[in-house]
Amino acid sequence: MSSPSIQSMLQQMHSLSAEASGQQLKGQSVSTSVGQGGFADELNSSLQRINEMQQAAASKRTDFLSGNSNVALNDVMVDMQKASVAFDMGVQVRNRLVTAYKDVMNMQV
Repeated sequence: MSSPSIQSMLQQMHSLSAEASGQQLKGQSVSTSVGQGGFADELNSSLQRINEMQQAAASKRTDFLSGNSNVALNDVMVDMQKASVAFDMGVQVRNRLVTAYKDVMNMQV
């Protein structure tokens, strides 16, 4: 997996996370450079954000089903779709990492 692909996926994860938390990315660029934490920490934090999105969508769905009049159906559906897309992207990242790991392990020295 090439570095630009990883950077692109991380940027997409950041923008999905920002949208889910209600922030707007108006002209701001998301920094995806590897800092002190490294790639593993960034991947872990991305997985935590995906989990938070899923929990928020499930909570909103439960509120809607219980009859809370402050929760609209379209908001529930949008949040559930965002969580689903984020999860699917996380699965794709995992699949790419596993494939890259297998390719490296199969290299002959």
